[in-house]
Amino acid sequence: MPIFKIKHITNYKYASPIRESANQIILFPIKDDFQKVIKHDLNISNSPDVDIFIDYYGNEVGIFTQREPHTQLKIYSKIYVETIPKALPQDDTFLNEQWGLLSGLSDDVDYIDYLTHSTFEGSELLLETALGMKSEEDTPYKIAVKFCDYVFRHFTYIKGVTTVDTTLEEILALQAGVCQDFAHILTTMLRYLNIPARYVSGYICPNKDGMRGEGATHAWAEAYIPDYGWLGLDPTNNCIANEKHVRLAVGRNFSDCSPVKGVYRGELGHILEVNVSVGYGDEDDDSFETENYFQQKEVNYVKPVASQPSKNSYQRYMDAVMQQQQQQQQ
Repeated sequence: MPIFKIKHITNYKYASPIRESANQIILFPIKDDFQKVIKHDLNISNSPDVDIFIDYYGNEVGIFTQREPHTQLKIYSKIYVETIPKALPQDDTFLNEQWGLLSGLSDDVDYIDYLTHSTFEGSELLLETALGMKSEEDTPYKIAVKFCDYVFRHFTYIKGVTTVDTTLEEILALQAGVCQDFAHILTTMLRYLNIPARYVSGYICPNKDGMRGEGATHAWAEAYIPDYGWLGLDPTNNCIANEKHVRLAVGRNFSDCSPVKGVYRGELGHILEVNVSVGYGDEDDDSFETENYFQQKEVNYVKPVASQPSKNSYQRYMDAVMQQQQQQQQ
């Protein structure tokens, strides 16, 4: 089972001193049966206290503020993580049973956010494509792999043609993009067939042939397969996302999983530099050391408290309905 070491540096440079900033980070690898975090060092310039909580989707989220004037904000995350291969689905369940189980999830609050899709210019054509690709013999697993292959073959991987704010309509018009765009298209196609699909952010680890997305944060999709669970699918590389993919966060889209974001008070204008290095745990890598990059002072790493997650739109709607019914009965 491989052990990976990952360095992720985020560096904001401001045009003039800013008065204060409030920031959110999702840089804490998911911990479950298939991913073990051996060590995680987190350093932030000026050493603020970092409060960590669990969000609605189960991600560890850190928040901190910088109240003193500053011209730079540096965030350095260094992790050692072990990944364990996950067996692929046993694709021998009766078709009607699997699709029937999926249809029953449409009112389940645990999956409703992963089934919701929006209408946009070109959505009808994408829906028609998704429906046309499904045959009578396709299980949810088979159609998920088929959709992954479709995105890989019909969209060109080109860096710089899109941004984190690029819409599905624009991606379809370009027929090109990067990993986050491919993941958004794939999750949309899966949801069209009532397969819960979620966006995943993380890192991809190198192999002998090289992989698209190395040297940066990566993104892919997960499809929910009945009697199995969440299956990772990487349309950027047309493969199952398994032990060479390290997961940071899951959500509906990029906005739910952004590794670093925040706001500040000060003049407009800043430069963002991001550096990611991924290697195997038994490799020597001098670039992994950062003695000259940061003041070596540990952040106050507060363990997350298991609290009631915030409710999604469906849950809020149902609460309002129940409250209205109670008022009518009084």
